[in-house]
Amino acid sequence: MKLLSKLGVVAVVLSFSSAVADDASEKGLAIAKEAKGRDTGYQDFTVNVTMTLKNKQGQTSVRKMDVKTLEVPGTGENALIVFSAPADTKGTALLSYSYKDAAKDDDQWLFLPSVKRVKRIASGNKTGSFVGSEFSYEDISPQQVEKYTYKYLRDEVLAKVDCFVVERYPVDKKSGYTKQVSWLDKAEYRPYKVELYDRKDAKVKTLLILGYDQYLGKFWRPKKSYMLNHQTGKSTTLEFEGYQFRTGLKASDFDQSVLEKLQ
Repeated sequence: MKLLSKLGVVAVVLSFSSAVADDASEKGLAIAKEAKGRDTGYQDFTVNVTMTLKNKQGQTSVRKMDVKTLEVPGTGENALIVFSAPADTKGTALLSYSYKDAAKDDDQWLFLPSVKRVKRIASGNKTGSFVGSEFSYEDISPQQVEKYTYKYLRDEVLAKVDCFVVERYPVDKKSGYTKQVSWLDKAEYRPYKVELYDRKDAKVKTLLILGYDQYLGKFWRPKKSYMLNHQTGKSTTLEFEGYQFRTGLKASDFDQSVLEKLQ
């Protein structure tokens, strides 16, 4: 009878733990959907970006790029990055198609002017560094809610900002991460900090988003992003200027032929 009693207690505890886990997953997913929903309907935008790379010794190099992003209703988002400076990276371009379908791999193509050819980024290679920065190809691709599962962890104040802390796990087994922990402010559901864990479940990088501006009375965009690699001591800072929304971009502006025309 004592054994049966103990087994009953174990069953109740397991049932309670499962219910708590389900609630945390549902709340985490709800927060992610709310964040994405608030950023839906922008149609398209362009922005000028200054990328500053810093090594462990503090030496820096600066690159300039132009970014275009297009909403594809019901499907996902397309993004085109073209470097304008310095001379050794000028003309380098990355075209990304991100899909809401969790079973469909995102598509990415890189144009390298030095060899005058377009290279498709294979799914298993998206963990690689994007042009020597601390951002991977996976980090650069527009993020879709459906590509992750979620768990709400807690509420926490970060730099005087009241935040939700949510953990998400990539559905793609070829992802470079086992999990990502995000701090999103409760007022606008904007990410302020993301900790990224590698395939060994070690914290490999931390992303900080430093300041936001609002556009069209709804859409928030960062002023600056800072990615620190804890394993190498290197960092990359992205500074954003000149956001323009609803510029009339079309799907044809993101065709692969656009890359070929850069040759």
